[in-house]
Amino acid sequence: MLSESSIRDINLASSGEAKLSWVQNYMPVLNKVKEDFLRNKPFAGKKVAVCLHLEAKTGYLALVLKAGGADVTVTASNPLSTQDDVVAALVKNGIRAYAWHGASDEEYREHHRKTLDLKPNLIVDDGGDLIALLHKEYSSLIPEIIGGCEETTTGIIRLKSMENNGVLKIPVVAVNDALMKYLFDNRYGTGQSVWDGINGTTNLLVAGKNVVVAGYGWCGRGAAMRAKGLGAKVIVTEINPIRANEALLDGFNVMSMDKAASIGNIFVTVTGNKNVLRKEHFEVMPEGAVLANAGHFDVEICKPDLEKVAVSYKTIKPNIEEFKMSDGRKIFLLAEGRLVNLASGNGHPAEIMDLSFAIQALSLEYVVENQKKLKSGVIPVPEQIDHEVAKIRLKALKIEIDKITEEQEEYLNNWIL
Repeated sequence: MLSESSIRDINLASSGEAKLSWVQNYMPVLNKVKEDFLRNKPFAGKKVAVCLHLEAKTGYLALVLKAGGADVTVTASNPLSTQDDVVAALVKNGIRAYAWHGASDEEYREHHRKTLDLKPNLIVDDGGDLIALLHKEYSSLIPEIIGGCEETTTGIIRLKSMENNGVLKIPVVAVNDALMKYLFDNRYGTGQSVWDGINGTTNLLVAGKNVVVAGYGWCGRGAAMRAKGLGAKVIVTEINPIRANEALLDGFNVMSMDKAASIGNIFVTVTGNKNVLRKEHFEVMPEGAVLANAGHFDVEICKPDLEKVAVSYKTIKPNIEEFKMSDGRKIFLLAEGRLVNLASGNGHPAEIMDLSFAIQALSLEYVVENQKKLKSGVIPVPEQIDHEVAKIRLKALKIEIDKITEEQEEYLNNWIL
């Protein structure tokens, strides 16, 4: 596949293969799915386009889809999260790739276009970029698209907007909304990987600092929980009154960003929205404030505003930009405001992505098996897939759980007690 790919350097493959080998040891659910795919070949004759953060766990998912008979092409869902050695290893193992770390916006879009030029039948997306491009510029391909899957909260928000506006023309499984995805990936995965990215980049102490977490969805819950575990004094900002109450009962301070901005030392945005941190907040932030984003797109921290209020800015070390204010204060932006856990780290732990990517693989199989029944739109992950992934994980961990008795079953189904 090398002659068909656009990658950084095929000679990096040995390093990438070592990473792929490592994560496989900790992905028992995906290993079981791979065994089944090798036997059943559910994607035989199908072309699958995978647009995800290209690192080792994603790489293994691509190999699992290939084991299922797919002709796989991978491209990046974020130009800073691509690991060139993993991409090289995938190409060496017969997977086509259009991606390299640090791609410009123009290169990033061109990689997506090259991927769609191959006329895929199935799409695995993260953030909705590839599916949106399909509908904008490649609508002629839609009749050949069986369907797809979407990995993340932001992507599903985008797809539901397309659906509500009547423009989504293919069925897409909302993988993010599966219980075995968001309860673990969004909460425990994001919680750990965000702080891996921040701590590994800054080497600063978290204990005793005011950490402001913007957004208390499942990702925000995880980020706040881990910050608390590191000894931070955690402040949550929210627009949803129910989530704000939940944060209060979980033991966190809750206030508006207008108030939190002047006392926060580390800010983490996880809202899925734009301009969560903006001009009026930058103007009052304390000296040395650190800004990190864990939402999919680099719009939660308003970089144009930050550049306007700064008298100067410069890169002081990889993934840290210093913005100097007119009064001498310095504010530090991590990873260009992109996903800090992937642009400045290795993403979620392998054991977590094992669950998410098993959901992805089995959902894609479901799309193929039910292609004549599925209608265009956002589709929930079938409950049996959720339960199957949960069962496989428990079995791999050698954990047994109770089974309901006939008497208990009868009791639950009898309204006359």
